[in-house]
Amino acid sequence: MKIKGYIISGIQQMGVGVHDLTEAWEWYIRAFGMDCRIFEDEAEARLMLPYTGGETRSRHAVLAMNLQSGGGFEVWQHKGKEPEYRDRETTLGDLGIFSCKMKVKDVDAAWKYWTENNVEVLGKPMADPAGKKSFFVRDPFGNIFHIVGATDWFMNLKKISGGSYGAIIGVSDIERALGLYSGILSYDRVVYDVTGTFDDLSPVPGGNGRFRRVLLAPARPFHGGFNPIFGQSVIELVQALDRPVTRIFEGRLWGDPGFIHLCYDISGMDNLRKYCSEAGFPFTVDSKESHSGDSFDMGEAAGHFAYIEDPDGTLIEFVETHKVPILKKLGWYLDLRRRDPHKPLPSWMIKSLIFSRVKKRQ
Repeated sequence: MKIKGYIISGIQQMGVGVHDLTEAWEWYIRAFGMDCRIFEDEAEARLMLPYTGGETRSRHAVLAMNLQSGGGFEVWQHKGKEPEYRDRETTLGDLGIFSCKMKVKDVDAAWKYWTENNVEVLGKPMADPAGKKSFFVRDPFGNIFHIVGATDWFMNLKKISGGSYGAIIGVSDIERALGLYSGILSYDRVVYDVTGTFDDLSPVPGGNGRFRRVLLAPARPFHGGFNPIFGQSVIELVQALDRPVTRIFEGRLWGDPGFIHLCYDISGMDNLRKYCSEAGFPFTVDSKESHSGDSFDMGEAAGHFAYIEDPDGTLIEFVETHKVPILKKLGWYLDLRRRDPHKPLPSWMIKSLIFSRVKKRQ
C-alpha cells in the first residue's frame, strides 16, 4: 500500500454560497447552532480565477462552527456581482454536492424540534439501507440538509444538532469517483452499496428515481489537531440510473448560491500535492505555490489552501492551517506549525473557542 504522507483531520467546513450573508448566517445560528466565528473577512478571491470566470471577485465570508462537534460552514457572498441562482431545480443525482449531512444525537427529537420551530422538514424519519434513521430539511435559501445520527461529540451546549458530517454527492460514474473519495480522502470502508428506489430519498426533489448509492466511511478514523471537534464523517455517492443529469454549477461561478465546495483540514500539503497528482487529481488552485511557500492570509487565520476536482467537477478544498485565533481579544493565536500534527490539541484549548461565539439573534 502506498504511504500517503499527509493527515486528514476531518471536514473543516462546507462552503455555502448565499445571496445575503447576514440573513443566512443568522438562520444557521438559529437552526444549526453555527455561532462560533472562527474568522470573518471581506477581500478579493485572487487565486480562484479558474472558478470565477477568469476575473478577481470580491467576497464577504465567515467561517462559523458549532462547538458541539462537526465541521463548520464557510458562508460566502459575492460582493462585486449579483449572486446567480440556478435556472432550474436541482434534483437528486445532479452532479455536485446535493446535500450537506448534519449530525444529531437523536434523529426523532431533532425532527420534532425543527417541525415545531418553523424549519421546513421534508418527510419523516425513515431508515436508510443500513437501517439508520434520517430525514431532510431545507433552509429558506433552497439548500437541502440530510439529518443523520452520530455518536461522537465534543461539547454539550444543549443544541439540537452538531455541524456538518459529510455530504450527498451526485456523480456520473461511482467507480471513477472512488479514486478520489476512497483513495485521496480515505473514505475506504463501504457501509452499503445498493441499487434501486428508496423510500428514505423520496421526500427530496428527484428522489423517486432509480439510483446506485454508496455510503463511505474511513476504515481508520480521522485524527490530528482539531479532530476532537471535527469528529468523523461519511460521504454518500449517488448515481442516477434512469434520467439524464446536469452539473449543479454549470454556467455559474464558485461562490454563487448553493454548496460550493467541501473542505478538509489537513497536514502535509506537499505530500498531498504529489499524491493527488499521481492519482490523476492535480491541484487546480494552490496557494502555497502562488505565494512561494508563504502562508496565505485568511483575515484572522493563515495557512495554505488548495483545490482539486472530482471527475464531474465537484470542488474539494484542502486547508493546512498555520495560525488560528483562540482568544482574539487577548491577541492569542495558535501556531500549529510547532505542533506534532498527529496529536490532538488539548480539549481546553479548543473549548476556548467558545469566547468567539456570536449571540443568537432574534
